[in-house]
Amino acid sequence: MTIADPRRTKHELDKLQKRIRRHVGQAIADFNMIEEGDKIMVCLSGGKDSYAMLDVLMGLQKTAPVKFDLVAVNLDQKQPGFPEHILPAYLDTLGVEYHILEKDTYSIVKSVVPEGKTTCGLCSRLRRGSLYGFAEEIGANKIALGHHRDDIIETLFLNMFYGGTLKAMPPKLLSDDKRNVVIRPLAYCPEDDLIALAEAKEFPIIPCNLCGSQENLQRQNIKAMLADWSAKHPGRIQNIFGAIRNVKPSQLADADLFDFSNLAIDRQSGLEIINAVNVG
Repeated sequence: MTIADPRRTKHELDKLQKRIRRHVGQAIADFNMIEEGDKIMVCLSGGKDSYAMLDVLMGLQKTAPVKFDLVAVNLDQKQPGFPEHILPAYLDTLGVEYHILEKDTYSIVKSVVPEGKTTCGLCSRLRRGSLYGFAEEIGANKIALGHHRDDIIETLFLNMFYGGTLKAMPPKLLSDDKRNVVIRPLAYCPEDDLIALAEAKEFPIIPCNLCGSQENLQRQNIKAMLADWSAKHPGRIQNIFGAIRNVKPSQLADADLFDFSNLAIDRQSGLEIINAVNVG
């Protein structure tokens, strides 16, 4: 039996944490996610991503050039078998301010969605509404969600393949009612790094399928497609994410984004360039 060298293990964890912090710091800077005096509600589901997000934000809070407050919030949706003790016990060890918001959305979803149908869509909407409202109650001006780079790419293809629209998850979002700003600090982080961090730090993961509903089959198909691409074509996933950040509206076909109807030729400007070259 091989025993891992603790020094090597620590070195690898340090490298992993630095890489994740670098990705998070860059996303925060690129989209001005965090500003002086912000009160950020960190939505904690009990999954690896939200644990990682809280961990990184608490670390950045100590070194960031701006002062901001963090409040961890978990929505207890009263799913049967939900281990209510895990999150409070973990958060107590961190010393972070936290709230457990109790809303029986589980019963609502089960009473509305027919047996055998996925509950994820309605559950997500009810959860979002509850969290948005609670952010106002506690005076939080930013809501941090734990979606990572792979989530964003998967959502892009879900909307393309099944919705006929070109959209994903923005790293920063103003809610439709203009009352909340949502940020996604993990937007640049690949999921593999978050999995590795969760394993190394032994986050007390709470399963997300307590309701009995399986993850949307369409998203599973997209995830499998992307995993296959990643294995066969190294760099492709990074290029796809880069494309999301490098949009050319004039090279697409959305007349709301680009004024195609008023395009007009301007041969004079081209002639001036030619004449200038000839004179030179």
